[in-house]
Amino acid sequence: MSTAPGNATPAHGQGDRHDPAEAAASGRSPLRRLLRDSQAVLSAGILLVIVALGLLTPLITDHGPNQASLEAINADAGSHGYLLGGDKSGRDIFARLLSSVNTSVVAALIGTGIALAIGVAFGLIGGYYDRRLRAVTEWVFSLVMTFPGLLLLIVLLPVTNGDYRVTMMIFGVLLSPGVYRLVRNLVLSVRNELYVDAARVSGLPDRRILSRHILYTVRGPVVIATAFLAGASIGVQSGLAFLGVGSSTVPSFGAMIADGFTNFYEEPLQFLWPSLTLGVITASLVLLGNSLRDVLEGGLPGPSRITAPAPRPTTGLTTGAGPSGLLTVEDLAVAYPTSSGELKEVVSGVTLSLEAGETLGLVGESGSGKTQTAFAILGVLPAEAVVTRGSVRLDGRELLGLSERELCGVRGRAVAYVPQEPMSNLDPSSTVGSQLVEGIRTATPMSRREAGEHAIALLSRVGISDSRRVFASYPHQISGGMAQRVLIAAAVASRPLLLIADEPTTALDVTVQAEILDLLRDLRKELNMALLLVTHDFGVVADSCDRVAVMQQGEIVETGDVLDLFSAPGHPYTRTLLGSLLDEHSARTDQPGVADESRQKEAR
Repeated sequence: MSTAPGNATPAHGQGDRHDPAEAAASGRSPLRRLLRDSQAVLSAGILLVIVALGLLTPLITDHGPNQASLEAINADAGSHGYLLGGDKSGRDIFARLLSSVNTSVVAALIGTGIALAIGVAFGLIGGYYDRRLRAVTEWVFSLVMTFPGLLLLIVLLPVTNGDYRVTMMIFGVLLSPGVYRLVRNLVLSVRNELYVDAARVSGLPDRRILSRHILYTVRGPVVIATAFLAGASIGVQSGLAFLGVGSSTVPSFGAMIADGFTNFYEEPLQFLWPSLTLGVITASLVLLGNSLRDVLEGGLPGPSRITAPAPRPTTGLTTGAGPSGLLTVEDLAVAYPTSSGELKEVVSGVTLSLEAGETLGLVGESGSGKTQTAFAILGVLPAEAVVTRGSVRLDGRELLGLSERELCGVRGRAVAYVPQEPMSNLDPSSTVGSQLVEGIRTATPMSRREAGEHAIALLSRVGISDSRRVFASYPHQISGGMAQRVLIAAAVASRPLLLIADEPTTALDVTVQAEILDLLRDLRKELNMALLLVTHDFGVVADSCDRVAVMQQGEIVETGDVLDLFSAPGHPYTRTLLGSLLDEHSARTDQPGVADESRQKEAR
């Protein structure tokens, strides 16, 4: 039944072909897709022209924004060298209009920048970490939201000395709660995704997961919010200037609109120019933000990811005294709080051991605690889980009680993980190669090119014949079988001491299942690593495992060699599981149920 890795891929890889035009469209860079969007090109073009005119104001105009002339009072457009005429104070309207653009750009940059810096940073922290930290950030930002924004800016005028830049800094702080709530909610919606768990298992630190995986995934709504924030900053600065709050020497759309309003019946166009320019800028920002969101969120299909672990020069683990075995789990118990506040154990008294080069099957029905046991070994249990007792030692080192920083030095290096549902554990926003390279470079300093060549070699080793094409592909462009091989390549990149495979063949067809099991068996022998195979399938146990541990309701009820357990199961639950297997010699002996009787009556 064993299949050479090099010959395994074509059988399932050929069913993997995609339309070249579709693949090319999906693979376009965001910039290229943006350039094909007429709305984005038009709105960005308008903004660039307006900003460029503002920057070139000294070269375009002959007059300063505050330079007054008696000859230019209410001058008509084009007269006396005044392109748009003069206002009631004899100042050049065109020069003031362009200078107001510069004021608005600075106001938008300051207000939006402060709001994003505070809101995004604390939104990521509040959404990703536990409830206690989230409660603190919630309280602080809820307090900030109670402040009357516009009134506060007016009251603080003596503090700001009328400097609109300081005013915009304060306004940015007042805008940050909205950004915080947006980012926090987005992070809460993705923090439990499988690709985030897989990134943690691969050994990436929290800052890397937040910046590369979570922030990159939630960026679309943040981009559109940025456009609204910029428009709001420009609008508030203009509104304050309209009310006369601030320095009268700073050109602003608001000040120009106020002057034009008082002179509306004599020269209505003085009111029109700043109002029209302000409206065009705000509308263009919103339209551009919508286009950016569509490009960033619509270019690729939604969730999936793992980050590849990297080659491990040293494990950092020390061999110490204790029970024999590379992995030793003793009396492990995991509990969760109930609605009454009491702890309910879902894993109770689990004890098992695993030697280097050995495969242990952890088998049981759904809900028996297999995955919770694996997660406890990896140190990636949910925040509400409590390890009430027990010990987990890997190569003599106690893992329970290690800090997250210390666990990052173990996960993805000394111990690796292959999850079930391969397509749900690859990040759709990144190519397969970038995900592999990221993990490789996280642990071992090397150039991106060297890491890329190492990743391609790994893909070839796990039986992917066209490894360079897969390296450059997005997850949706490869099959489930290839995706599982990619995850295995990511897991063994560091040559781990222990590999935990959680239902690695569940989502695959029968032929690909056999190939994946053969691959795991070959890699285990080649790397002399221990393999903990979590499964509910006794067929997988019989084919791949040396020993087996049977779990029922969170407890290990029986362990032993595979042949001994299959020939003479000792526990009633084990006999029940084995008795549920169907083969050509099995026949149903129980009485038909109600549904069966109904079908028989209908057949008559």
